[in-house]
Amino acid sequence: MKLRIKGASLRLRVSRSEVARLLAGDCLEETTHFAPGPNAKFTYAMKQDPSLTRPTLHCAANTVTVLLPANQATDWATTDQVGIAENISIGELGSLALLIEKDFACLDRSDEDNDDTFPNPNAATTC
Repeated sequence: MKLRIKGASLRLRVSRSEVARLLAGDCLEETTHFAPGPNAKFTYAMKQDPSLTRPTLHCAANTVTVLLPANQATDWATTDQVGIAENISIGELGSLALLIEKDFACLDRSDEDNDDTFPNPNAATTC
């Protein structure tokens, strides 16, 4: 799972195997350590929550967890739908744009670099 943070936006790109794990009920999680100390890290995660009707975020103790409604995650994972987008209210600070996308193969990279990606829908087009 790849994370991109820019301003008031959060974008996650998810590989084929991670999508399969998510559908199986697993929590996807990545941690980046910035120093040796136990609190010098940032963790981001994603999991399904059958009680939700819209994607949401939970933020606590250096961890951001994206929670997806189970039916929306299933629809996204089992169709050609590219992504899930949601604007999440953060109160007086406005909103956070959340985008979760399938990780497509890059057309200018080697097969090894594209391991575990979704087939790029533009692969058949010529320039």
